[in-house]
Amino acid sequence: MARKIAASDIIPADEYARRRKELRQSVVAVKRLRRMEVGPVATLHFESFETVRMQIQEMLHIEKGGAEQLEGELTAYNPLVPDGHELVATVLFEIDDPLRRANFLARLGGVEETAFIEVGLDKIRGLPEVDQDRTTAEGKASSVQFIHFPFTPAQIARFRQPGERVIVGFDHPVYAHMSVMPEAVRQALAEDFD
Repeated sequence: MARKIAASDIIPADEYARRRKELRQSVVAVKRLRRMEVGPVATLHFESFETVRMQIQEMLHIEKGGAEQLEGELTAYNPLVPDGHELVATVLFEIDDPLRRANFLARLGGVEETAFIEVGLDKIRGLPEVDQDRTTAEGKASSVQFIHFPFTPAQIARFRQPGERVIVGFDHPVYAHMSVMPEAVRQALAEDFD
């Protein structure tokens, strides 16, 4: 399975523009099985080669930066492609009201350090993407977080077991929520491992 997106994986701009609707529909079907809500305002989107490639395609399509932009997009997004022994999630804290969102995020500092996945008795702690600090010095969290969940071979084997109960959550003082991963999501994510 491909683990890094290369320039050769990117569809030329004119072809992508022609096929965009079809390609977006196919990735929506993939994303549906890679998404779960944890608590009232957090949604985790588990990334894959295809979801990240589509994000790069969309950035190139919208910004029209061509070859100069492509290298930057590959550098920015390739770390989000799972490496075969991890799951990688984009976490969105979604609150429509701007004032309520600002107040909530001001109290959510460090949330990226509190994400976890439980498989059996093992708690896999999330590791935030290191591209930049997602909590300000004042303790305000970003509404978008990128988190890696590194698994051991034994944890991968357990995760792959049909019907295995998997819990995803946060143990942050302001946002202590968890959810059981739906079986269809577990099955889809099990394919991310070598």
